[in-house]
Amino acid sequence: MVKKPPTLTVVETPSSIINPPRKLGKHGLTLWRQIHAEYRVDDYAGIELLMQACTALDRAEALAACIAEDGETLKTRTGLRVHPGVHEELAARAFICRTLERLGITSEAIKSPGRPSGFTS
Repeated sequence: MVKKPPTLTVVETPSSIINPPRKLGKHGLTLWRQIHAEYRVDDYAGIELLMQACTALDRAEALAACIAEDGETLKTRTGLRVHPGVHEELAARAFICRTLERLGITSEAIKSPGRPSGFTS
């Protein structure tokens, strides 16, 4: 006698995206959601590192908007000077990159290395 295979059902898994511990702006919240959609960050230290990176992204984007409005250089009594926000924006973006590296998010290979050497078709 042939047994019927068991019936398969679709099981919905709960969302793996946890809410940020503090309020984030538009850019920071987008980064938070993208990271949680691709990676599992559920330890306290990892969550705090990611929170700091997202907060820094909000700040960098706010500075970028100010720089875009004011211009990259400002006229002063002594001549043209670089907008003071340029240095701060670059520092925030460098912090974000370093923090994501510490979380291990940037260390994965983007694509497979290709076919093995010596392969002939």
